[in-house]
Amino acid sequence: MTYIHQNKDWPKMAWDAERLAGPLAAVRHRQGRLIGRMEGLGFSLRNEAVLQTLTEDVLKSNEIEGEKLDRDQVRSSIARRLGLDVGGLVAVDRHVEGVVETMLDATGHYADPLSQDRLFAWHAALFPTGRSGMAKIAVGRWRGVQSDPLQVVSGPIGREKVHYQAPEAKRVPKEMRAFLKWFNTLPAIDPVLAAGLAHLWFVTIHPFEDGNGRIARAIADMALARSEKSSQRFYSMSAQIRLERKAYYDTLEKTQKGGLDITPWLEWFLGCLDRAIEGAEGVLAGIFHKARFWESRTKKPFNERQRSILNRLFDGLEGKLTTSKWAKLAKCSQDTALRDIDDLVKRGVLVKEPGGGRSTSYALADL
Repeated sequence: MTYIHQNKDWPKMAWDAERLAGPLAAVRHRQGRLIGRMEGLGFSLRNEAVLQTLTEDVLKSNEIEGEKLDRDQVRSSIARRLGLDVGGLVAVDRHVEGVVETMLDATGHYADPLSQDRLFAWHAALFPTGRSGMAKIAVGRWRGVQSDPLQVVSGPIGREKVHYQAPEAKRVPKEMRAFLKWFNTLPAIDPVLAAGLAHLWFVTIHPFEDGNGRIARAIADMALARSEKSSQRFYSMSAQIRLERKAYYDTLEKTQKGGLDITPWLEWFLGCLDRAIEGAEGVLAGIFHKARFWESRTKKPFNERQRSILNRLFDGLEGKLTTSKWAKLAKCSQDTALRDIDDLVKRGVLVKEPGGGRSTSYALADL
């Protein structure tokens, strides 16, 4: 088996520019339309879109690696770091803070050079305990020879399937110097194509013992922010990759087991990006729906508990809403929670879902 990094002319990857011209033009057009539309929104709605997008980006990037983070913690961490005045903020553990810090540094400081020290800081932020699960790993430095051979595998013990084998650890420092020099002094290449190439190049080197996928996606987001000259994110590439995870891994594996022509990878990347931007319309629709709701309900105000829980429902509260969950989220008694809910049901804001008794749950009415 010959991996892409074993080709004689690595890392001189090539692609069919003519074949990519149509998909690139289409995604650039959609990208420009979305940015233009977002610039026309008010400040608060634009901030709401950024908050929702970044929350999804952090959550889904970790889900791709099989790690589930607490949505409320992620949202609260992002809101605090962006200085957004939103309700329902919760305490955040240091692991979530590190994941959020990495993403916001990548996109918030997209114009700054990407350096070895900066990557080491991202890696240390992702693994604040120095462990990946139960295993102790090298944190904030390139992987060492003890990790050789570093393989991406799946399947049960004894019947593993090797999808990819990274370059030997002794090659990593030189490989990363070449990558960083290229990333910081990009030749005449469209920055959207650069995002796809950077993602593939970094994850192919696999310079860390763990966290390479998440950092590769952060680097791609950084390149996409450069393509838009804006730190504000209105679509989530990671969320779309999560939806297309099988195609993502299949395309990546085929590319890493092939020659230096990466046209199929870039085609998939452009298509995924196009679908990610298209998916942002759903986020926008939800934000407009929420804004219209609050604008139409000014005559009879809601109490603070009701406002807080309704906002959580609009933002995608996980699980079913019951009186017990309301009481826990609002930090009130079950009786108070039931009175709050009954009031909203009478006002046509909430409806009972099928079921009854102690299992009764509620959802937003079609407003």
